[in-house]
Amino acid sequence: MRLDVFHTLLDRIVAQLTREARSTGFRKALEFEQRVREVTQDIADRLDGGAEPELLTAYPESFPLGLHVDMHPPAQAFPDIVLGDVGIEVKFTESDTWRCIANSVLETNKVHSVKHICVVYCKMGGTPEVRYDDWEKAVMHVRTSHVPRFEIEIGSKKSLFAIMGISYDDFSALEMSEKMKYIRNYAKGRLKEGEHLWWIDETAEEAEQHALSLGVRLYTNLTVEEKTKIRAEAVLLSPGILKSGRDRHKYDDVVMFMMTYHGVLCHQVRDLFSAGSAAGVGGNGIVRETPKEYKVKGKHFSGIYILRALLRLEEDMRKAAGYLDIRLFEEYWGEETVQRYDMSTTESRLAAWLDQADAYAKGWKPSDYLFLDVTGR
Repeated sequence: MRLDVFHTLLDRIVAQLTREARSTGFRKALEFEQRVREVTQDIADRLDGGAEPELLTAYPESFPLGLHVDMHPPAQAFPDIVLGDVGIEVKFTESDTWRCIANSVLETNKVHSVKHICVVYCKMGGTPEVRYDDWEKAVMHVRTSHVPRFEIEIGSKKSLFAIMGISYDDFSALEMSEKMKYIRNYAKGRLKEGEHLWWIDETAEEAEQHALSLGVRLYTNLTVEEKTKIRAEAVLLSPGILKSGRDRHKYDDVVMFMMTYHGVLCHQVRDLFSAGSAAGVGGNGIVRETPKEYKVKGKHFSGIYILRALLRLEEDMRKAAGYLDIRLFEEYWGEETVQRYDMSTTESRLAAWLDQADAYAKGWKPSDYLFLDVTGR
């Protein structure tokens, strides 16, 4: 069907449905969806019967439409109403808004014979009205709080696909891993300073699995093994903890990583690296060497608690460097930073971390004490 003919048909459909919305009203989404089917069939039949002869004159090659609307289509099909190579997706709300959550970006139930989709939207809040818009124009956001889902708005000023720089048709044809690259870049572009994505996954299935396993826990309630593993991962992704103690934001990335990726809430994250207990001085009733003139691997230092904490995490950091996803390094170090380094091996990742840690530390170099087998010192 020609797009202008499809829009002409929809003009008449939404006009009829608006009259009904204001007179008798629609109570439920399924009730409205079924009525869209009935009105679509009725108006198509009347147009074919010559109810508006000027349309037949204007579009002689398009009539009769010969539409047959399936009143009992498969559940969950997208779009809801298939009219040959065009389709109608139906949305309904009792609120006074033209914005709502739509289907998953997976589009696993999409009818691929449909080449163009319009959304017919009924809002019963405020002054009841029914409008339509092209699907590509109406999709204006993607929510990533769970499985990524489109969000639509009738009359949206800018579509999501225009923002992402790809047409809906091209996006829809991509494999899910490729779709997620666009979505991830879009989501990253909306982050404020200091914010991070809660997910790094390139497939919606991975993102869903991550989300479902996420339950907020207190750091103090974790086992010793869990605490050590998470601290090692966090410090590897956050070399900025080596900044001056006067930097108010040096532990922000550690907090964000623990919370968004592990669902762990830590009230005093600073103490995980700079308190005496973290450094092996006191803690659990055990008093070890005094930090004064502490000697390690032939080198001396005085009272650098964070170094002592890192030395105790050294082997766990080495393990984490081997298994952490490269996308996590891109997320926390920044893609440009990661591109400067060889990240192909555990050793090269540790060397990259040391390079950044040395730049942050003041008055001493972590590379003089940590991972000496990597630095060759």
